Amino acid sequence: MSLNKYHLAGVLQAPIISEKSTIAAEKNNRFVFKVQKNATKKQVKNAVELMFSVEVDSVQVLNVKGKQKRFGGSLGQRSDWKKAYVKLKPGHDIDFSAA
Repeated sequence: MSLNKYHLAGVLQAPIISEKSTIAAEKNNRFVFKVQKNATKKQVKNAVELMFSVEVDSVQVLNVKGKQKRFGGSLGQRSDWKKAYVKLKPGHDIDFSAA
């Protein structure tokens, strides 16, 4: 595996399985992933195409701010993270149950 492919394999951290992401996958062929904070749209597109052997139509990324939480008597904050919405071209699909 080349260095570039090794780097792309680390861009995607986890798929996000929620009610909202399941509806987006069924209606719009759009899948949601947690990605590295410094990942670009092009890196996310190449990583999804490499790992799942599909063709990507578009990618939208957004930064999610960490919530302030109280831990016992002190205040703390969860980490910020980045989320990517990946739309696949017609005829392509990702099956997480088989992976």
